[in-house]
Amino acid sequence: MKAAYFSEPGPPSVIQYGDLPTPQIGPHQALVKMTAVSVNPIDTYIRNGANYWDLPQPYIIGSDLAGVVEEVGAEVDSLEVGDRVWCSNQGFFGEQGTFAEYCAVDAKWLYKLPEGASEKDAAACALVGVTAHLGLFKGNADLQSGETLYIQGGSGGVGSMVVQMAKLAGARVIAAAGSEEKAAICRELGADEVVLYKTENVAERIKELAPNGINVFWETQREPDFDLIVGAMAERGRIVLMAGRDARPEFPVGPFYVKQCRIFGFVMFKASPSEMRVSGEAISVLLGAGKLQSQIGAEFPLGEAAKAHELQEGNTLHKQQTLAGKIVLHP
Repeated sequence: MKAAYFSEPGPPSVIQYGDLPTPQIGPHQALVKMTAVSVNPIDTYIRNGANYWDLPQPYIIGSDLAGVVEEVGAEVDSLEVGDRVWCSNQGFFGEQGTFAEYCAVDAKWLYKLPEGASEKDAAACALVGVTAHLGLFKGNADLQSGETLYIQGGSGGVGSMVVQMAKLAGARVIAAAGSEEKAAICRELGADEVVLYKTENVAERIKELAPNGINVFWETQREPDFDLIVGAMAERGRIVLMAGRDARPEFPVGPFYVKQCRIFGFVMFKASPSEMRVSGEAISVLLGAGKLQSQIGAEFPLGEAAKAHELQEGNTLHKQQTLAGKIVLHP
């Protein structure tokens, strides 16, 4: 099969595209023929040499997939040949990734895709959609109808999912955007208000738009400003953190505890299969009903995986502002 992989970590140019053996499935796995995969920032960190776990050699990049089941293992009774499926969480903990024509996936991670739902959209929604759902609902922020949510980067991969899911849950959504173009995307996705963080005073705008404070503040920036965040919070507000692995910001302890706030740090790929299945099946229902819109900023053939990584890295690390949403590749 054709695959995009690397043998030694480094810049996007280390990614090779060529032939590797088609994987053999185990009794609890399914063989999925890929129709779409997508790029996530963590994929670029791993390619750059982040030592989160030992990697097979060579290592097929990628964590998200959508495709069609071609073979099922002897112990799999939840899937049949021909089922359209999607998932995230591949390529982690020593497994091979998804940027290939075929992938062997444990059935516990695969979710069926309903009729009418696009495989391209499912791949684009995979990691970011599960992240948004896990963070917003039971066990984390526990967002309620009528509450106010603020999301940094509402047009991005995770941000676009948070905006839509929060609106579907009945929340009032305030999104931050870096340009009028991205603000328009946020509004199209359902944001009630948009703050232009490059040209407006963010703290003042939040106070103007939410005089009673923010109930759920979703932080996506690599360097969180907790004076801003805590100052914006309502009583018993919840803060969701999903970025800033190396950040060491100052933290306003007094205002935080006086407001009785809570803060949640979580990484979606550490969720259990049962936790992720709740999110995955909910997302499948939304996709099938046409209620969840993927935000796709660029598409490439799988053979241009290095170019896709260059684009993702330029926006994640270097703030080039040339991408709004996810990058999807087609094997």
